[in-house]
Amino acid sequence: MWLQVDPRSPTPVYQQIVDGIKAAVAAGWLQPGDRLPSVRDLAVSLAINHNTVAKAYQELERSRVIEVVRGRGTFVAQPGQRPPPDVAERMDKLRDSLRLAWIEAYHLGLEEAEFERMFWQAREDARGGERKEET
Repeated sequence: MWLQVDPRSPTPVYQQIVDGIKAAVAAGWLQPGDRLPSVRDLAVSLAINHNTVAKAYQELERSRVIEVVRGRGTFVAQPGQRPPPDVAERMDKLRDSLRLAWIEAYHLGLEEAEFERMFWQAREDARGGERKEET
């Protein structure tokens, strides 16, 4: 299975699903228009409650990462067609995360060029990480 969850993780299972699908889209493993498993099918394959998957899908739909087409299924959304309603709030969080990362890099004694290399490497890692084979 390309998506895995760890019930022992401190991160809630629904959030692991949200993060996993977002990462798969960012890495190109899932493309706009790709069909996702139904709530029921994903719950069965991950051996979790279907309400957990439903909550994750609702979050992903609200964030405009996926779209549900009634009677057809759930699909990866086209990026940028409709910005998420909380785009300004999410941009603020992203800026805060980057600011905190820069502060940490400073206190680790990293040069700016090394910090920039780490940023670009993180991007490449997210895009080119190995896709987990189906189990």
